[in-house]
Amino acid sequence: MKFYDRDAELNILRQTYQQSFTSATFTVLMGRRRVGKTSLVTRCFQGTEYAYLFVSNDSEPILCRKLQEAIEQQLNISIYGSIRTFRDLFEIIMKESLKRQFTVVFDEFQNLYKINSSIFSEIQDLWDRYHTQSHINLIVSGSIVSLMKRIFEDKNEPLYGRPTSKFMLRQFTISVLKQIFADHNSNYTNEDLLCLYMITGGVAKYVELLMDADCFTKEKMLNYVCRPDSYFLTEGRDLINNEFGSDYNTYYSVLQLIAAGANRRGDVDGAMQKDMGVYLSNLEQNFGMIARIKPILSSVNSKTSSYEIVDPFLRFWFRFICPYQSLIESGQLKLLRTNIAMHYEQFSGRTLERYFQTKLMESGRYTQVGNWWNRKGGNEIDLIAINEFDNTAVAAEIKRNERKISLQELEKKVIELPRSQFGKYDFSLTKLSISDM
Repeated sequence: MKFYDRDAELNILRQTYQQSFTSATFTVLMGRRRVGKTSLVTRCFQGTEYAYLFVSNDSEPILCRKLQEAIEQQLNISIYGSIRTFRDLFEIIMKESLKRQFTVVFDEFQNLYKINSSIFSEIQDLWDRYHTQSHINLIVSGSIVSLMKRIFEDKNEPLYGRPTSKFMLRQFTISVLKQIFADHNSNYTNEDLLCLYMITGGVAKYVELLMDADCFTKEKMLNYVCRPDSYFLTEGRDLINNEFGSDYNTYYSVLQLIAAGANRRGDVDGAMQKDMGVYLSNLEQNFGMIARIKPILSSVNSKTSSYEIVDPFLRFWFRFICPYQSLIESGQLKLLRTNIAMHYEQFSGRTLERYFQTKLMESGRYTQVGNWWNRKGGNEIDLIAINEFDNTAVAAEIKRNERKISLQELEKKVIELPRSQFGKYDFSLTKLSISDM
């Protein structure tokens, strides 16, 4: 699959690259696994003098030996002797950058925590000592976002305040996803598009796997997921293992419960037979894997809320793959595929709601997009999008089948919205279905 989109991110990297000719730059690039970070930097710096250095989970001496070889080859630096500490390696890089400009990319930078956490203090010391005279374009990339944020956003960490640029690489937008699909199969249906969004959530690697395998229809995509050699069967577990380490089992259980519909605090506590507040808070605030969904415009302290898994792929994986590991291990993948087909319509209906909520937020016309329900769980409105600058709003009923939508019923629900919160907004009503994708 060819390279798509990322114009804004490429511009950021190119501007910092130009800046590095006069003053050193330090960029932090974050993003979940498989979102396309490596492809982005490779695309940006192709044809320039740069070194791509992968931080593997090795001992410090072995890692340094690998990085030393890569630096010598890619930057044409002669290093005498064998480097055994990261400090010595980084000092060689910084000293060389006093003489000339080049780019160095450390991928999976957060792995240094496992190797030797004191490395970050050493980087801080060397950066502070050399960067004012340096011409390095330093980029550190990481896929464990919680750990990357800790390294660079925790005031108690040595590298806090050192980066000159920091941004998150996100999944493809819906408009880009449509462009990719159209380039590969101009005859795709909206049902096919919904399935692609449901499985991949716009993650570049997942989209690439399906497009390169000519999986352009819903049936072919779901069949590919359930193949014996499918990348998707183990990807969810790999993601969770990378993030949670030794706390894997408890977080894994909580995510399974939320995916199965136990999406309120009391439901999770009851199922686990203990207070799970700390785990839920960590999943939301530190790991960013779940979100506490509240009715739009409700107060910060509102107790009317539910949890959902943020990542579309993980929602799909925890619903259809995770609970059925015994089927996968015994090779009963036809049964796995049959189960997905049985529940596909219901699951994709909720995915359709998220699709339109995401699409309206990406349109740039609204300041908030969400849904609404009252304390008793009634008067549900699938989508409300508001513009707080011109006091306009859209309310929508979303169903797979347009014929099942009643604008009269939606109007009644909008009339019942609290006037204190919604009274100033001029609402327009609409119905959204697969045909509107």
